[in-house]
Amino acid sequence: MAQIYLAFVDTPGFFAGIIRRVIRQKYIHVALALDPYLDEAYSIGRRHPSVPLIAGFEREDKRKILKAFPDADYMICSLECTEEQKRYIADELSQAMRQRFRYHYTVLGLPFLLLNRPFVQKGHYTCSSYTAKLLEEAGVCRFGKHFSLVTPKDFYEYQGKHKIYEGSLRDLVETEETICGRYPAPVFHLAQPAFAGNAYVHAGMKPRMHYRR
Repeated sequence: MAQIYLAFVDTPGFFAGIIRRVIRQKYIHVALALDPYLDEAYSIGRRHPSVPLIAGFEREDKRKILKAFPDADYMICSLECTEEQKRYIADELSQAMRQRFRYHYTVLGLPFLLLNRPFVQKGHYTCSSYTAKLLEEAGVCRFGKHFSLVTPKDFYEYQGKHKIYEGSLRDLVETEETICGRYPAPVFHLAQPAFAGNAYVHAGMKPRMHYRR
């Protein structure tokens, strides 16, 4: 079996505060990643972390996000899938990235979401509706509702996920850089319980260090 990863994000801001009040939970953004360190993480979200009004499909840069939101908290969860499903997801994300300016945030869809009425506008999604649509097409998970009605809360409550990290984005980035250098090997281990705070190293695993000459 393979894994894909969901990154739940808690960032400050006016629009984030509105979404947080609507869905009544801490994490108001979800991104889909191919690795646990979020080096390949994608979402419908801000094209630049500090500019909330310009949004579309982007590959997320956690260091830019950390610079814009130094107090951001993250929760990372894994989802089991087959190798074939992961390849399908990776191919779809790669294609979407090449055509990223065709994707936009569905501002018009938000009232329909509040009314619990499905709404489809070509090339327009929320962060959660895009992720839900792709994962359903890949056969990884089902939500029992139209993809346009899926919110970060649905992912947060999804029973098939396994939490592997919860804590500050700063801890995640600094631990990765300290333990593994610039090009890390994954240090998460699904056999351990989720760890709140710094990312952990599996007992007995020696972190691979990278030295600059």
